[in-house]
Amino acid sequence: MRKACRFDNAVGVSFSALAFRDVREEAVQSIQRYFTEQLDERIGNIQAGALLSFFLEEIGPAVYNLAVQEVQERLQTRVAELDYECHQEPFGYWKKFDKRR
Repeated sequence: MRKACRFDNAVGVSFSALAFRDVREEAVQSIQRYFTEQLDERIGNIQAGALLSFFLEEIGPAVYNLAVQEVQERLQTRVAELDYECHQEPFGYWKKFDKRR
């Protein structure tokens, strides 16, 4: 079984409460607008917030895990490129003299 990362909230992501408050507020407004414009139904702030909380708790960890996986793949690619980008040939002292001959 995998060791779980420490999560500071139900969303499965650790971040500052102030930053999340702003994002959450925008997300709730977006959900309300979606219901109004796409479903022709009004939804209140509390219902939209509850729906957001449900989706964040339900699928948030899956999205988070996919993002971590993508970052790992990108980092592994970059690390693999380091050998090529930073490689220095050893024993080069005599090679510069051999070229003169």
